[in-house]
Amino acid sequence: MFRRFAVCALVAAVALSLVPMRSPAASKEIMELQRDVAGLQEQLRLLKESQDKQLAALTVLVQQALDTSKSSTTGVAVIQNNLQQSLRDMETKVSTPVAGLSTRLDAMDQDMRTLQQSVGDLNGSFNKLQQQLTDLNHAVAILATPPPPPPGATNAPGLSGTTVPPAPVPEAPCPPASELYPDANADRTAGKYDLALKEYADYLRCYGNLPLAPNAQYYIGTIHAAQGDNESAVQDFDTVLEKYPDNTKKADAFYSKGMALVKLGRRTDGADEFAQLIKNYPKSDLAVKACDQRKNMGLSCAVPHTGATKKK
Repeated sequence: MFRRFAVCALVAAVALSLVPMRSPAASKEIMELQRDVAGLQEQLRLLKESQDKQLAALTVLVQQALDTSKSSTTGVAVIQNNLQQSLRDMETKVSTPVAGLSTRLDAMDQDMRTLQQSVGDLNGSFNKLQQQLTDLNHAVAILATPPPPPPGATNAPGLSGTTVPPAPVPEAPCPPASELYPDANADRTAGKYDLALKEYADYLRCYGNLPLAPNAQYYIGTIHAAQGDNESAVQDFDTVLEKYPDNTKKADAFYSKGMALVKLGRRTDGADEFAQLIKNYPKSDLAVKACDQRKNMGLSCAVPHTGATKKK
């Protein structure tokens, strides 16, 4: 707008300089034109002053905005720096206790594994000691048994005419438990089933109260199953489950009994044994196998496929 007024004033001044002096009427018009030009110049001056003031005020506002922006940037940088420093301090304070706690947990885990190993070794030593004590008791009992009377010894015929009944034949002496059970396992593994059956039976007769008695009974069932005598195998596995309620072969007995029942055509009974195994030992490998057997029968089943139960 200021530029338009300047152009108009310049045009008016040029026009006045070019107009010749002709008459009083023309002079009057020129004078009026000059007044108009003078008024335009005055308006132009006032407009310029107004624009200068506004430009100065705008310059001040822009400078204030720049100063405010600089101070804000500085404040943000300070806050960011303080925040980073606080995070670093917090990380330093927390990382040291966490590292110490992790070290202590690792040490505790190692101590726990060592303790478990020691307990396992102690249990093995206790079982061996118990077998040795049982062997010693049997040896003492054999030594204390009086020798049988000579054959044909009877009371001489007298007034009563009675004779002394023959003494009962003593049972065969028991081999040491520490030898009998490993020998039975070795013969079973070698396929000498009849010999292994006799050795397992002797072990149960002589050492039926030892911790490995349930294992001997279970392996008798597996031998019968391998020989195709599934009826006897079912009875053997039942003995493991009923006579020895707490033993390490219960899960195996459930599964083997279920398989023997299936081979006998008793699929429903076999499926029930598999279900019982899954219920009692859901995290064992045998539970997964039992579940697969039920699925093969068209029955529903779901077990968690996690860590397996260790067997002896």
